[in-house]
Amino acid sequence: MEPDLFTAAAEDRQAKDPSASPLAVRMRPRTLDEVVGQQHLLRPGSPLRRLVGEGGGGPAGTSSVLLWGPPGTGKTTLAYVVSQATDKRFVELSAITAGVKEVRSVIDGARRASGAYGKDTVLFLDEIHRFSKAQQDSLLPAVENRWVTLIAATTE
Repeated sequence: MEPDLFTAAAEDRQAKDPSASPLAVRMRPRTLDEVVGQQHLLRPGSPLRRLVGEGGGGPAGTSSVLLWGPPGTGKTTLAYVVSQATDKRFVELSAITAGVKEVRSVIDGARRASGAYGKDTVLFLDEIHRFSKAQQDSLLPAVENRWVTLIAATTE
């Protein structure tokens, strides 16, 4: 979803005053170096390091990725860390509440942000397994054309 004036103001206020955020949000890692566990994914040359462009990520640039794991294992946090490390906008949707309309709105916003500000977008789509085939297909052009970097998460 493209933020409105009030959402942008609230996000700006939280950035200036971190105590306004919930404790869990304040405790989240901000960089890959702050992530604990899964060392095989964090060492130099690992998949996560290449995802953020460290260690010669290659000419293809940032790829889209699907994260799988039980609830509470850090899938959302990893998506946020990737967006921060690559200096991209972070937009989060839940497949439980979002549909094709919301996905298209995010994609349109990503294209505008890229064209107007040169700022690429990471779309974090939680619970992607709940999307129907038609809903998943609405993501295809945006991922293929790299209008967004899709980081999807599932517990299934």
